[in-house]
Amino acid sequence: MFPVDRFQDIQTPFYYYDVDLLKKTINIIKQESQRYENFVVHYAVKANANPKILRIVCKSGLGADCVSGGEIQACLDAGFSPNKIVYAGVGKSDWEINLALTAGIFCFNVESVAELEVINTLAQARNVTANVCFRINPDINAHTHANITTGLAENKFGIAMSEMEDAIAKANTMSNINFIGLHFHIGSQILNMNDYEQLCYRINDLQDTLESRGIKIQELNVGGGLGVDYESPNENPLPDFKAYFATYNRNLKLCKGQRVHFELGRAVVAQMGTLISRTLYIKQGMYKQFAILDAGMTDLIRPALYQARHKIENICNNAPEEVYDVVGPICESSDVFGKEIHINKLHRGDLVAIRSAGAYGEVMASQYNCRKLPIGYTSEELQKCE
Repeated sequence: MFPVDRFQDIQTPFYYYDVDLLKKTINIIKQESQRYENFVVHYAVKANANPKILRIVCKSGLGADCVSGGEIQACLDAGFSPNKIVYAGVGKSDWEINLALTAGIFCFNVESVAELEVINTLAQARNVTANVCFRINPDINAHTHANITTGLAENKFGIAMSEMEDAIAKANTMSNINFIGLHFHIGSQILNMNDYEQLCYRINDLQDTLESRGIKIQELNVGGGLGVDYESPNENPLPDFKAYFATYNRNLKLCKGQRVHFELGRAVVAQMGTLISRTLYIKQGMYKQFAILDAGMTDLIRPALYQARHKIENICNNAPEEVYDVVGPICESSDVFGKEIHINKLHRGDLVAIRSAGAYGEVMASQYNCRKLPIGYTSEELQKCE
């Protein structure tokens, strides 16, 4: 599965991206979404903004969902058409808004009336009109980690449902704003389709209310959030895209010509990425043994930040399993990839694969402890080097 011999020549830690799996994943997304009329898929760039990955996604024809000016610029550099870029984010600064206006992106997902007013002012200065959707907080409790739930009433994101109509009325009075729809996002790593059903029901109710006021919605953006199988990446490399898109088709009441936008990130790239690390030491403690790797929380912060679990494998031998606490070299007690992990017996120098790390891995890396940032290599690159 992994070109271990080629890995031996590369300084660890680094990210390895399986391009074949990425392309297969994107093809399945396109196949399942195109079963339904007017379903539009954007890739959520915050999951992985590696330029090589962005170019592959761009060539596939997917749009882009950005949450910063830097991500917008990265997408433009990768070749994305501006009219396929949507821009969300609770704190858009002036330079970021100006960049988006100058580029001519498809839509701003606006999260407050204060933000709307700034966009209108900056658009006036450029004599352009900005398309906007309002991000509405649907107050839905998605079944996921508290740090990645975004649809509750107390979250910082979005506009309260009770304020939706006033915000739309305000937008319709602005000379350089074109209100086109509603945007929602309830969280990330969601595997329960019932959560998406609840979102559909809430959207249906909101649309009924707006239609009774004579307000028509052209675009609906339901966000993303579809999760992946971190426990069994070999057995389940592809999320259940069929059930995901079918859930929206079955439960969302659409008007004629209305488009539905999706913003998938983790589901697109998580399984194609692996963090490759080298074993530095095996340390015998009083009651347990530690496998100390050269990768740490600076390279993959999810276990420390979210208590996330990733499958960890010794890719150098098939020796009998032993039990380890797998840790990194960072001067923090939270620098732990997993406790009481069963792995084929490790020795100094053995390569370790931390799986399902293509999303929120390289993109969240830091230089804490003055460490180098990990490099991301694609399978295509390594094949050319052979």
